[in-house]
Amino acid sequence: MKNTLGEVIYVGKAKILKNRVRQYFQNSKNHSEKVRAMVKNIAEFEYIVTDSEMEALLLECNLIKKYSPRYNILLKDDKFYPFIKITTNEDFPRVFVTRNYAKDGNKYFGPYTNGTAVYETVDLIKKLYPLRTCKKAINEGSEPVRPCLNYFLNLCKAPCAGYVSKKDYLVYVQNIIDILTGKDTDIVKELKLQMEEASENLEFEKAAKFRDKILAIENIVQKQKMFTAKEDDEDFINLYSDGKDVCVQIFFVRDGKVSGREHFMLEDRAAENIAEILEEFIPSFYGGTANIPKYIYVPEIAEQELIEGFLTVKRGSKVWVKIPKKGEKKDMLDMVSKNAKITLESFKDKILKDKEINKISLLELADLLGLGESPRRIEAYDISNIQGVDSVGTMVVFEDGKPKNSDYRRFKIKTVKGANDYESMREILTRRFSRGLEEVKAISERNLELSKGKFSFFPELIMMDGGKGQVNIALEVLKEFNIDIPVCGMVKDDKHQTRGLIFNNEEFIINRSSNLMHMITRIQDEVHRFAITYHRSLRDKRTLHSILEDIPNVGEKRRRNLLMKFGSVENIRKATMEELLDTASIDKKAAESILQFFKTSGSK
Repeated sequence: MKNTLGEVIYVGKAKILKNRVRQYFQNSKNHSEKVRAMVKNIAEFEYIVTDSEMEALLLECNLIKKYSPRYNILLKDDKFYPFIKITTNEDFPRVFVTRNYAKDGNKYFGPYTNGTAVYETVDLIKKLYPLRTCKKAINEGSEPVRPCLNYFLNLCKAPCAGYVSKKDYLVYVQNIIDILTGKDTDIVKELKLQMEEASENLEFEKAAKFRDKILAIENIVQKQKMFTAKEDDEDFINLYSDGKDVCVQIFFVRDGKVSGREHFMLEDRAAENIAEILEEFIPSFYGGTANIPKYIYVPEIAEQELIEGFLTVKRGSKVWVKIPKKGEKKDMLDMVSKNAKITLESFKDKILKDKEINKISLLELADLLGLGESPRRIEAYDISNIQGVDSVGTMVVFEDGKPKNSDYRRFKIKTVKGANDYESMREILTRRFSRGLEEVKAISERNLELSKGKFSFFPELIMMDGGKGQVNIALEVLKEFNIDIPVCGMVKDDKHQTRGLIFNNEEFIINRSSNLMHMITRIQDEVHRFAITYHRSLRDKRTLHSILEDIPNVGEKRRRNLLMKFGSVENIRKATMEELLDTASIDKKAAESILQFFKTSGSK
């Protein structure tokens, strides 16, 4: 379904398309606010015929990801939950946190929704069993090298130096796997025996180390607070509605333990029944996650077999979607629903409070500046450079008092040389509004979709990170384009703290403890942070220049493979022709270039 601008606003599927579409246009008091609002905006339809329901479901998911329609359930596909990864396909495995799940022969534990707890767990594991953290290709028969600092800090057993055998090292790895899978009983028993033995021998320092290990393991285990009888991967999905909005809650059960949970807020969806919501929610959620469990429990579901087939295709093995009517699975679903209720109530209380504070702050701002109406969209600008080097400009956007990250924009200064903040600001504002006017024209002529118009939305107020000079530059640019937008400057005192606003050549001092000042400070801090971050990334990219980049016939992939194999530029310099040719992606021509480069430059 598309609106008058040609934007895709909804994607759906149906066995009998005519009947499904007719339902939307029938007068019905049962229609949700979402459906009523959507129908008002439908201008045209486009349909695709598939050979099966499964193809239709897969196509629906793909189109939703592509167009992000306003009236579909949209979940962030780029949000991958953290896993603990053990590289068991290496002779000397590593343990670390990753958000990239892959079927690569390694062991993954998760997903976990509490990122802090995951990192704390890995830190505890490293204290218990100091495995290597480097990415060097270390094999059992590798030639020993000098160990790094981690060994001397007791953070690594130094397999690179041959200080630990593969057999002993893998014992540590297996202990970690046992801890993460809950099979820690034998480990704790052994540690307690060793602690008691050390204590009896009056080796109290040694006994204390065993005690600390026991406490660390117990801490890890306590992070898994709930257990189920079966050691299967299961997800429990339920929801709660307050008559207007819906909160969908998921509990993740991995290896028989509840490892975390997640929730999603669906606004104005209460008029739809549970089965319809979950039928739309499940493909959207599992279409963007790396881990699909064997069993999924829900209170009810529409087209159960179709959803099972879709999940089976995504997982690569059979998935069951079940509707428990009694027993512990039903009890678990009831608990998930109770948590969804608590989450929804807490979330709405906070949202309502924040909305009210932002609304009052914007009204104060409009009254202070005499704007007439509260500015819904505010854009703020800043320039960042160090002595004129790597000058950049940034734009941040606040809507209804909240940051809208998707509309943030960065500008690398192209025409200004040196530290000239005024002319740099003129350049980025000129680029921003000239591009915006071009997009508005293209959208009106149907040559561009509104959703792709990155600069087509203009603000009701512009805030400059600076005083009269920056404000006047902005007013000059707007006058050139015949655009009427009020502009104010955010000014700081001698202590570099925001003290007020400059508007129409008049300075307004604002109470530091007021909600309005808090909002202005947030905007100023955010645009400054965004500018500094962008400037720093360009500076680091310029200064962190590897000597390997100067070698002919050695591109990024070859540089990465060389460092993976040899660990440092020094080791690459010492490498023989045979060792270089034994490196992935390095051919004879590249190897000769490497040898010739180090020979002629004498570089280390």
